[in-house]
Amino acid sequence: MLHYTYLLINFFTIIICFIFSFHPKIKFNRHFGAFLVSSFIVAVIFIIWDAWFTKIGVWWFNDRYLIGVRFLKLPIEEILFFFCIPFACIFTYFCLDKFFRLDWKPLREKAFVLVCILLALMIGIYFIDKIYTSMTFFTTALSLAVLHFVLKAEWIGKASFIYLLLMPGFLMVNGILTGTGLESPIVNYNPKNFIGIRILTIPIEDTVYGYELILWNIFFFQKFKRKEPAENL
Repeated sequence: MLHYTYLLINFFTIIICFIFSFHPKIKFNRHFGAFLVSSFIVAVIFIIWDAWFTKIGVWWFNDRYLIGVRFLKLPIEEILFFFCIPFACIFTYFCLDKFFRLDWKPLREKAFVLVCILLALMIGIYFIDKIYTSMTFFTTALSLAVLHFVLKAEWIGKASFIYLLLMPGFLMVNGILTGTGLESPIVNYNPKNFIGIRILTIPIEDTVYGYELILWNIFFFQKFKRKEPAENL
């Protein structure tokens, strides 16, 4: 049964969101196609990143909790992670955006993005010798700059607030993956490659890594999703 641990984590991450996708007041099922396209585009990049870090020993996986199927030397459960976690996050973003006014004023949003970019760059530079830390913060700074200033995304503040609301769920899922409640972690990290600050058992870099993952999923989902009826008026 232990071999199904990571697979079950993925399953329980999405099952409730998947069921409620068909609720007549939500109808997220209308956007399954857009989600699959957007998540696939983003997953390709993150899977390449993941495979590279696995190859050079930044992190590795405990076979005790895996079914044993691999792709690009990554556990199939890790591949599914890049679809299951975004599904739960995009579903939540979709619902909150549908029923609540969470948009930020442009000036406030720009200030927030600039502060985040500068902070990410400073952390990346300070920990330049830690590949997981530096790469995560540098790419997040770049992503924020491209999304806001080039692609003109006007939802970063809103998405960041929703990601904060999702943090308890993120900490629970990622906590199990990194060893909370288990005899040993499912995902192990080389201490030389990150700064060592953890939330419970979770490297602080994981929260930023997840943030960047979700931002790009939202961008492509917004690009490909079908218009809501109200948007056609």
